[in-house]
Amino acid sequence: MKYFAILLPALLLLAGCGPVDTENSGSSSQNTKGTENAQVRRMPLPAYFDCLRENKGVVIAAHRGGPATGYPENAIETMQYNFDHGVRVFEIDIAETRDGVLTLMHDDRLNRTSTGRGYVSDISWSNMSGLKLVDNDGQQTDFSPPKLTDALLWAKETGAILELDRKKTTSFGNIAKAVYAADAAQNVIFISYTDDEAAEIASIDRDFMMTASVRGGRDIAALEDRGVDPEHLIGWTGTDRPDDAAWHRNALNDVESAFGTLGRAGERLDDQYMADGNGSEYQDLADKGLVMLATDRPLDAAEAMTSDDMARSACER
Repeated sequence: MKYFAILLPALLLLAGCGPVDTENSGSSSQNTKGTENAQVRRMPLPAYFDCLRENKGVVIAAHRGGPATGYPENAIETMQYNFDHGVRVFEIDIAETRDGVLTLMHDDRLNRTSTGRGYVSDISWSNMSGLKLVDNDGQQTDFSPPKLTDALLWAKETGAILELDRKKTTSFGNIAKAVYAADAAQNVIFISYTDDEAAEIASIDRDFMMTASVRGGRDIAALEDRGVDPEHLIGWTGTDRPDDAAWHRNALNDVESAFGTLGRAGERLDDQYMADGNGSEYQDLADKGLVMLATDRPLDAAEAMTSDDMARSACER
């Protein structure tokens, strides 16, 4: 299994070198390793994505946390399952309950993905936390909807990265407060869908990493005029068809590009790419300059690619 390249602390975990307690280590060599790990843990996300782009590496993002049989979308247990198989970045959906608790839930209603009924915005956290999540096969699991705070703390502990997709029941400001409270700014990427949203995120904190619709220098300049720092920008280029010309234009402006092969089952590029069981098209995307791939089939994509291994090798330090 090829592993996903993402933040260096995650890479150290893959190598069996988890965070070291330098105060309690028993030898000078252990203390040195602990110091190095502490430095790696502080590596800024923009620098890491620059390294990926410069070394033709790719990071793979699991859509809705990477649901699988027995593992529902937007669940910490699902992310842990994928993490144990090498995934390091997870797109999750952030909604808000009636009493102001941020939780992970994609739909406005609870019906499809949980044992609940009705709208997320109409339920209290005490009631929502007692629900059980349902996987994509419609089977009830033992897992409950998590708080965003718990997902952020899990990401900090493991070194994972969370892409935060805001639902209409909450605000970027509320999400930012949770990120600050968890001290997790280096573990998150905000998702924007319009220039207005990108500007709003930047107005909260210009150092937040974000994705925004960008296909070249003109788009980047327009966002910069609205307060977005290009060093903290990943250019989203849609899900319809690969646009390597746009990826090249973005790279000329030192901006990394993202593209999604996700979508409706049977119609998405994920399913087209894996129809022959090969998936070589995933590596083709990397060869053409893609830096972040959003997918509903992260493990299949990783198995088909070598650029995640290249990224890990080139960007460890």
